Amino acid sequence: MARIPRLPAMIVGGLLMATGGCAPGEARVAESPTPPARPTAPTPAAEPAVAESFEEWRETFRARALAQGIRGDVFDSAFAGVGVNAKVLELDAFQPEFTKPIWEYLDTAVSDTRVANGQAKAALHANTLSRIGATYGVDTRYVVAIWGLESAYGANFGSIPVVESLATLAYEGRRRSFGEEQLIAALKIIQAGDIAAERMVGSWAGAMGHTQFIPTSFLAYAVDFTGDGRRDVWASDPADALASTANYLAKFGWRKGAPVVAEVVLPAGFDYLMADGSTKRDGSAWAALGLAAAGGGAIPSGEATLIVPAGANGPAFLAYHNFNVIKRYNNATSYAMAVSMLGDAIEGRGRGVVQAWPRGDRPLSRSETQELQTLLTALGYDTKGVDGIVGPNSRTAIRSFQRAKGLVPDGYVSQALLDAVRAAGG
Repeated sequence: MARIPRLPAMIVGGLLMATGGCAPGEARVAESPTPPARPTAPTPAAEPAVAESFEEWRETFRARALAQGIRGDVFDSAFAGVGVNAKVLELDAFQPEFTKPIWEYLDTAVSDTRVANGQAKAALHANTLSRIGATYGVDTRYVVAIWGLESAYGANFGSIPVVESLATLAYEGRRRSFGEEQLIAALKIIQAGDIAAERMVGSWAGAMGHTQFIPTSFLAYAVDFTGDGRRDVWASDPADALASTANYLAKFGWRKGAPVVAEVVLPAGFDYLMADGSTKRDGSAWAALGLAAAGGGAIPSGEATLIVPAGANGPAFLAYHNFNVIKRYNNATSYAMAVSMLGDAIEGRGRGVVQAWPRGDRPLSRSETQELQTLLTALGYDTKGVDGIVGPNSRTAIRSFQRAKGLVPDGYVSQALLDAVRAAGG
């Protein structure tokens, strides 16, 4: 994913979005699969159903866990009372049909309430955040923003026992390999003394704590910033969780003080094939092509790609190196934009988007997107699969179709595009 969500997902402007598990109105998004080091993990293809009982599976898994260094007493204690969680299976099997556009997601992600709460939390933990910023070389306003998006600043980071949720996925879910890998990691965390099994709660897919680390990422990036001998990302004091998130960003190359994303205005007649998210230019080079900063002033320097999340009729943005670092945390354009906008708003650096979103557009449903992919592939524009999720392969096919038909090649999925593809298919 798409990122494994805590509750049912929706599509956000063509991007898979997870909702729930946080305070009402909170949401998370994700797009195409990312490297396994990220705090949450991709959704693999469904795995075959198992015939053995949960008890039989538990015993065979126990042997595998002990072979990987888990002590028998740790395993037995962690699995006391653990069974198959029906809610986890229900959420794991959920396949979204309806869509939600990016602008609605950003409206919620950077709401007045979330900004105000973020400012209050940033002020409350100012000394800790200052030390974190100095230690890891990150801009901590974005760490606070991630905290806000992931758990509403610790208001709700899930209440399902992690061992049970992951055992359920490892036994019977669509992602058994993921579940077993994360379950071993969770047992290692318990064995190391970072958290007791009864306190290890999280999302239905095992994301944990204030900033929603999955167990393997916890093992790789979590830190004991308070110095109490435990990496406690669940504690009422969020220092360990915030420092762990900062460490994660730092490990993936965060550049302190560098830009994240900048809204730009495109000149008339601009070649939208350059807005493919992969064409890289320095800010000055983009300016030389006629781009201007949407809020006035100069375009920030640094190498950036041009993105148009809502196509030619919506705003355009330059995405810099730090934007891609945020996407290592959650590989969605919408999420990275939300982190940038929320972080800047928390620090009083402005907020929102200057140009108008095409709010009258209705994003396609999953079945309509599948139809679009099927028709494009039949017309010779191969989307490399029909899954109802628009990723890089589908966007390449869409741009090729648009260019061939004399349309603006912006890669944007809309009802008008589907109508054009239907007409071309006869």
